[in-house]
Amino acid sequence: MADRTAVDTIRGYFYQFDYSIVSLLKLANDTESILIEGVEDIDITTASEITAIQCKYYEKTEYNHSVIAEPIRLMLNHFKDVKLGNATEIKYKLRGYYKSGHSKLILPINIQNLKDNFLTYTRTEKISNINTKVKHFHHIELGLTDSELNEFIGLLEIDINAIEFEKQFNEIISLFKTIFSCSDFSSEFYFYNSALRVVRDISKDSNQSNRNITKAEFLTRVNNSSILFNEWYVLIKGEKAHYANLRKEYFSNVNILFKERFFLIQIDPKAYSRSDVKTLLNLIVKNYAKIINQPTPFCPYIYIHGIDNLELIELKKDLVEDEIVISDGFDFEGAEYNPKSIIKKPALSHQIKLKFLNRLEYLNDTLSLTGRRAEIYQFYLNDIFFDYNSTSIKEVKIQVDNLSKIKNII
Repeated sequence: MADRTAVDTIRGYFYQFDYSIVSLLKLANDTESILIEGVEDIDITTASEITAIQCKYYEKTEYNHSVIAEPIRLMLNHFKDVKLGNATEIKYKLRGYYKSGHSKLILPINIQNLKDNFLTYTRTEKISNINTKVKHFHHIELGLTDSELNEFIGLLEIDINAIEFEKQFNEIISLFKTIFSCSDFSSEFYFYNSALRVVRDISKDSNQSNRNITKAEFLTRVNNSSILFNEWYVLIKGEKAHYANLRKEYFSNVNILFKERFFLIQIDPKAYSRSDVKTLLNLIVKNYAKIINQPTPFCPYIYIHGIDNLELIELKKDLVEDEIVISDGFDFEGAEYNPKSIIKKPALSHQIKLKFLNRLEYLNDTLSLTGRRAEIYQFYLNDIFFDYNSTSIKEVKIQVDNLSKIKNII
C-alpha cells in the first residue's frame, strides 16, 4: 500500500492539473488561452481580461487565514508592479478546497480585514545575530494607500468552497464526452490521460511562451489514439481497478470474432527473464489462438521490442520444445522475410499458435496485407515505439512498467 501522505500530495497536484484542464475546456472561444504556472498556478486569457488563479486542494486541512495570506501578499506584489507600470493589470483569484473552517472567512473582505488577516504577519529574523520576531505590515512596506488597496480588493476573488476532487474529475469526463462524442471509457482513458500528459509537459517547460496554450491547440494535442497512462494516476485509481477496466474494454471478447491481433511488447533488457516472457506468451496463445472448430482459424502475431537477436532464437527454441508451433515469415534458410507466408491461416494440419515478427520493420509489410482485420496492442515502457496511423485499424497503446502488468490486463 502506498504511503497515504504521498497519495494526498499527488491528489493535490492532480487537482491543479485537473483545474487547468477544466479551465481550458470551458473557455468560450478556441482562441482563448491559459498560461500554466504564470503569475499564479494558471493565468486565463480571454478576449477581455487576464485572470491569475491559484488553485489548492486541502482535503484534510481546516481553513485558516494564514493558509491563503502569503498567496494574497504575492498577488499584491504583482499589483504594486502594475501601479509602477512594470506589469499589465490582471484579475486575481484564490480557489481552494478545505475540509472545514469555512465560516472563518467573511466575504466580501474589506480593507481592515485585508490588513489584519492577510497583510500583517510576524516572522522570525536574525538581527545582530539574535533571532528576533519582527512584525511586518506588507501594505505599508509596499507603500500602498487605502484607495489602492480598495482597487486591489476589486480585482481579487476568493473561493474557499471549490468543487471536491472527484466532482471536478467527473466534470472533465463529462466535458470530454460532449466535445468528442465518446464513451465514458474513451473520455477517461484516451482524452483525459492525454490531457494530463499535455498539461504536465507544458508545466515543465522553462520557456514561459511555451506554457501558453489555446483551447484549439489543446484539443488538437489531446485528440490522439494513445492510452497515455502515468504512475500517479495508477496510484490514485488503483492498479487492480485500472487493469480491470482495460481488460473489460479491450480483452473480454477473445472467443467471439476472428481478428489478426498483433501484440507488440517492449522488454527491459536489464530486467529480462525468458521464463517470464514464456509465461506471457503462453497466456496469449491460450486466449488468442483459436484453431479447432473455427470457421476461420487464427492465432496472434508477436513482436518483442528490445530483445537480443540471439536470445530471440533461444526463446523460439524453448517454445518449439514446449510444442508451440510458430511461424516467422521465413520459408527456408537464407530466405528473405515473406509477409505472405506469415499471414497464412493456421489449420488442423499445421496448428500454428504464434507468429513472430522478428523486426519492427516487418510490421508495415504484414499489416498492409492483413488490412482492416488487424488490431494492434502495443505495450510500451516509456515511449511509444510504433505508429501505424491508419483510421481503419484499431491501435491500442498501453504503458506498463513490467510484463506482469500485461498479464493482469489480457
